Amino acid sequence: MAEEIGLHSLKPAPGSRHRRKRVGRGEGSGMGKTAARGQKGAGARSGSKRNVAYEGGQMPLHMRMRKLRGPHMKKSMPFEPFRTQTQPVNLRDLEKRFDDGAEVTLESLKAVGLATRRDVPVKILGQGELKKKLTVRVHAASKTAREKIEAAGGTLALLDE
Repeated sequence: MAEEIGLHSLKPAPGSRHRRKRVGRGEGSGMGKTAARGQKGAGARSGSKRNVAYEGGQMPLHMRMRKLRGPHMKKSMPFEPFRTQTQPVNLRDLEKRFDDGAEVTLESLKAVGLATRRDVPVKILGQGELKKKLTVRVHAASKTAREKIEAAGGTLALLDE
């Protein structure tokens, strides 16, 4: 007769469960006398613990990692004094959000949800196609963005800081 399968007949897979090794139970067991604790020292005493992150004298991982320096310890990168911060806006975003003949200024960009960070210069980048004639007034623009705006019949004026 076939074995009935149910919750009462469930068993762990053979070899998946192991008995706990009982150390310190006589010389004949192979784990007697010092019970795998070595000879004398802190590790042989009761109450001894190992530091989880200890790497046997090797320089620990947290000390091998790079150090982040600079104002407010920027998490993404170390302080770079000559790095320029700009807000990128691509031509494909202008194509989607502005009508033909519109004027693109810092206020109009903010109104449509682009370049929302205050006091950060805006730079137009050349990704995407531009078929609308736009008048663009921003802080900076890439060479390809300038070419594409002028090819579409628009104008680009750069603002002074």
